[in-house]
Amino acid sequence: MPGRSLQRARELATNAWITASTVAHHVTDDPVVFCLQVSRRLPSRVVRPLAAGLSRLPADTFPAARGTGLHILGNDDAAAATLRTASRSAGAAVCRRCAEVALTMGEVPLTEALLAELPHATRGAAATRARVAWHHGNVDGAVGELEAARAGGTATNGERALLKRLCAERDLLGSFEPELPLIGTYEPRPDTVLYAVTNSLPHTASGYAQRTHSLLSAIKDEGWAVHAVTRPGYPVQVGKILARGTDVVDGIPYHRILPLNLAPTATGRVQQHAEALLSLALEVRPSVLHTTTHYVNALAVRAVAEALCIPWTYEVRGLLADTWASTRAPSALTSARYERFQSREAQALQSATDVVTLGTHMADRVREIAGDSTLPVRLAPNGVGGAFTDEPGEKSSARRRTGLPPDRFLVGTVTSVVDYEGLDDLVRAVDIARESVPSILAVIVGDGVARPGLQQLVSDLGIQDHVTFCGRVDRSEAVEYFRSLDVFVVPRKDRTVTRAVTPLKPVEALASRTAVVASDLPALREAIEHGVTGLLTPPDDPESFAATLVDLASDASLRNRLAEAGREWALENRTWAVTAKETVKRYGEMTGRTPAPQNDRILTPEETRERQS
Repeated sequence: MPGRSLQRARELATNAWITASTVAHHVTDDPVVFCLQVSRRLPSRVVRPLAAGLSRLPADTFPAARGTGLHILGNDDAAAATLRTASRSAGAAVCRRCAEVALTMGEVPLTEALLAELPHATRGAAATRARVAWHHGNVDGAVGELEAARAGGTATNGERALLKRLCAERDLLGSFEPELPLIGTYEPRPDTVLYAVTNSLPHTASGYAQRTHSLLSAIKDEGWAVHAVTRPGYPVQVGKILARGTDVVDGIPYHRILPLNLAPTATGRVQQHAEALLSLALEVRPSVLHTTTHYVNALAVRAVAEALCIPWTYEVRGLLADTWASTRAPSALTSARYERFQSREAQALQSATDVVTLGTHMADRVREIAGDSTLPVRLAPNGVGGAFTDEPGEKSSARRRTGLPPDRFLVGTVTSVVDYEGLDDLVRAVDIARESVPSILAVIVGDGVARPGLQQLVSDLGIQDHVTFCGRVDRSEAVEYFRSLDVFVVPRKDRTVTRAVTPLKPVEALASRTAVVASDLPALREAIEHGVTGLLTPPDDPESFAATLVDLASDASLRNRLAEAGREWALENRTWAVTAKETVKRYGEMTGRTPAPQNDRILTPEETRERQS
């Protein structure tokens, strides 16, 4: 016991030091972004009163603070107006802070207009210009702004710190590789996998974390020993200061990399990541390494695989460069950041022993990024397990457990509240549909950066009685929300990333015996067959979405038919047990323990139906 207590004390001391170092780094480097990130992690009941207080400050005296408060409250139009008006009479320092707030809001033209009013040598302005250049993907231009300030003797401490960080980021986008010694005497344990991920349960409850846990649990059920390890600094850097060195969730160990001296740069952390992975691998002795996007994870895992001479899997769960570009002007697709990011992804794809992704359209995009139309890409689609495979029961029972009203027509989602999810289209569709369906209520479960803007939109439309925000809920509770809804919606915007990436949530909704309406995008068609397992509507079209919701509200038999067919298809084709069997089969091939399968692949809903008929 004394030894265990001492170990815990050391963990907490290390966590406290990592937290203090992280705070100091962000406050020096980008205080505006840091404050907004903190506001998004604190409870709304704490943040909104503070933001309301800031929003009432005099615009002519405190424009940056007032604009920040309005932004946190979701009133970006008023925030932008405050920043724009104040710039005409504000001093250089105030105008620069207004530019920083505008950039954090994503108001890049306003940021550039504010910067244009400043003398070039304004203290701190080089950092703001560098952030604008980095936002556009101009990697070398961003570094150049800061190098010029340093050479001219005007660089602040924050600008020198930012220069160090951006130089490392540029190196990471270039040719940086972690270095490890070759281990000549390594003896792997059979049927053991070490899975390197970005985040995990119990500290993060995202679809990413849930996929990791579900797949690892199913692989464990197939007889493999499984270990997971998260990125350096996680979860302390996201505010979990009481985190332990290892969490065990449902028998799955999640190892943490929490060094006392966490490297301050991106390249330093990748080197630290690789060294920690190698040390852990020598302890648990995996026969296979497995990691997920993006390429930064792949750099560390590939170095360990080469040091141990064992195979490794690269699992493409997202298209991060495409996600980044989707929030910017079309010119982002030709920027240095985008092109170098994709080049590094291509290197990871070409060097992995095994490449796996979520669906056929995503596999096509992966091959395109790799520059190899013949690249073997295995499919491991999102699936369901646990409570989602249990009998859902009556919706009335689920509504009693969630506290949702029993007599409303409930349409909604369980999701990250971000722009590309298209929840603004859901809100507008409900506004249109409420005339025909007065009982309609949109239920939005989850949180994210787009929530304040959505809440402001609901207020502007005057439909507070028709939209409810439930916030984040525990994973064990989420299944009850899926079961409570009459219609589960996935109104995703039409973007490069949304056309390729199939999310987990529609599969979970299908398994919950809930009718699904989704945007008609290639990735979503892999889970939803129109008129059979759900309904598809044109993306970015609230009117069509509203018409579909009205039709489903008036036709309970259609809802029931779609719900029954959806659950049947999900349980037959999209369970984690099915995915795990294919995964361990591939692991066996790579380690020489099983023969290669012949033309095995996952079927779409339409293909399944054709085979059955």
